[in-house]
Amino acid sequence: MKGTLYSIKGEKKSEVNLPELFDITIRPDVALKFFEADKFAHMQFYSHDPMAGRKHSASGTISHRRHEWKGHYGKGIARVPRKAMYRRGVSFFWVGAEVTSTRGGRRVHGPKVNRVRKINRNEVQIAMNSGFASTGSKDLIMKRYSSLEGKKLSLNFPIVVESKLDKIKARDLITFLNAIFGELSYLVLKNKEIRAGKGRGRGRKYKSNAGLLLVKAKDETIKLSGLDIKSVGDICIEDLYPLGRLTIYTEKALKELAEGTEAKK
Repeated sequence: MKGTLYSIKGEKKSEVNLPELFDITIRPDVALKFFEADKFAHMQFYSHDPMAGRKHSASGTISHRRHEWKGHYGKGIARVPRKAMYRRGVSFFWVGAEVTSTRGGRRVHGPKVNRVRKINRNEVQIAMNSGFASTGSKDLIMKRYSSLEGKKLSLNFPIVVESKLDKIKARDLITFLNAIFGELSYLVLKNKEIRAGKGRGRGRKYKSNAGLLLVKAKDETIKLSGLDIKSVGDICIEDLYPLGRLTIYTEKALKELAEGTEAKK
């Protein structure tokens, strides 16, 4: 598969050979599976301390035998674990503890900590390859961005640019992006705005689009606010899912991508 190489002025320069992973069969189901598993792995656990309500000195074996020290024989009380607050001779003042029906006891069925979704290595590789390959699929790009419905895309995806972006200034980089995307420039930069409704008071005051993903090589230094600029080794499934994100690759990034991935179908 071949792609179009653009110069830093936004002009078509030549054709470039793309890595084999852009020719694989895209698996949205495996990509979704890995995305959900990765989301659970990075989620803040919501659970109580496993030992909460179980740190008392109350015994769970209550004796009802006669003449037993601290026994309950003849007291008319249930076999609930209790802790002795004080005593007068052989008479004890008891307080129930440990069990769920007592004050300060353990929870009945609290949320569990072990929230893990398993996925094997082959599926991870297939999911990541599908994410990269989807950046070259016009159908998935049209499906991801609802504002593109009914429009014809004249661009050839994926978009590859010569490795000279680290030598130009930020304003020239914006000019370069506008020259390539034209009327689609509104999808390039992140647009952050205040959310309407009650979400403003619930910790989600702002909402933003994803913006463009610029994939660079490890030794390239490109800085521009409003874009997601990442090296090949730093990209995760969250950067590529939903499939079909607008992405630009540098020449060096494509070489690293070809060397570091396996085209598993």
